[in-house]
Amino acid sequence: MHLTGKIFKIRGRIRHYAWGGYDFIPSILGETNEQHIPFAEYWMGAHPADSSTLVAGTKEVSLFDIINEDPTGTITEKVYAEFGELPYLLKIMDVREMLSIQVHPSKEEAIKGFEKEEAAGIPVDAPHRNYKDKNHKPEMLVALSEFWLLHGFRQSADIEKLLEETPEFNIFLPLFKKEGYRSLYQIAMEMRQQDVDAILTTLVRREQRHKAAGELTKEQPGWWVCKLFEGKEEIINIDRGVFSIYFFNIVKLEKGEGIFQSAGIPHAYLEGQCMELMANSDNVLRGGLTPKHVDVKELMDHTLFEAVTPVIIKETAYGTGGLEKNYPCPVPDFGINKIELSGEARYTACAVSMEILIAVQGGCVINGSDNLVLKQGEAVAILPGEEYFISASGHCLLFKAFVPG
Repeated sequence: MHLTGKIFKIRGRIRHYAWGGYDFIPSILGETNEQHIPFAEYWMGAHPADSSTLVAGTKEVSLFDIINEDPTGTITEKVYAEFGELPYLLKIMDVREMLSIQVHPSKEEAIKGFEKEEAAGIPVDAPHRNYKDKNHKPEMLVALSEFWLLHGFRQSADIEKLLEETPEFNIFLPLFKKEGYRSLYQIAMEMRQQDVDAILTTLVRREQRHKAAGELTKEQPGWWVCKLFEGKEEIINIDRGVFSIYFFNIVKLEKGEGIFQSAGIPHAYLEGQCMELMANSDNVLRGGLTPKHVDVKELMDHTLFEAVTPVIIKETAYGTGGLEKNYPCPVPDFGINKIELSGEARYTACAVSMEILIAVQGGCVINGSDNLVLKQGEAVAILPGEEYFISASGHCLLFKAFVPG
């Protein structure tokens, strides 16, 4: 299909995962949720499994197909030569329940894993498949509310203190002092289920008593353990992902703050709403807190077993005029900027790659080769080389995803 113009509205895809919230994403998109089903993610991009559609006149066409038909005109020859696709996927996420403990492979390891599973004849959509593509999956998260997550292993001294002060974990202390993070995590993740239950049952019950007495806060692992067991009368078949809640850093982001998840960093989202920009990949190696496929060996092979000091990323000024802020991303695949308009302010830019913008709050007018009114929850794709202007009569908050030039 031949495109005329360079600014197009796109319609994203909703993912109704069980851990999602019920109100946040529908309120942004202007939708009702009378059936009270979870709205977990809203995808904007050209992911082959669930591509956004591009609105061209009276037609809607797959953004994935449009890019494949004319990669030079849509994402530039340079981007296509380097990545072979639109290399990012932009999401709105609403995390009501904890997500799985997970790590993402490096690009080199993703290629090896993909080719190995292909050679083994495992269908790409098989539930037990680890590598759905040959890509890495770094992620930049920008909080839209107070946001909580697990991110990397705690400092060695903190782990030792935890193992000393938690009676159920005392048995791990000599091993950790002698052999470090890998051996500690390996024994926790590979022990028999009856041993997991034997170690964690009394701990979970004690944390529940502390929570009932108002003695826990979200900064403490016990608070999240109690949330995991809310509404459950029996404490049986305890998910070994509980160990990770104690061993990993608990990180709180304030609205507007960001954090980057690189290959090998074990992590899990706990609660809150965010924008997430990630490489265009489905490669997730899971280790617990999920009904999905868990592959402990693969997780262990790709986890960074060292202390991590979480780096909370603040927005930085970008360009002139003070309307645009950037969250530095240490990868060539993507960049993310926040644009905030009000009153007479006018934002001016020229797209160097395919840009995707979404209005998260308020609405605006985009003027370029075409003029579009963008309401809250609507998104646009802007093709390379397009100079455009954005104005808003009231307050408007947009996020922009792009490939750095």
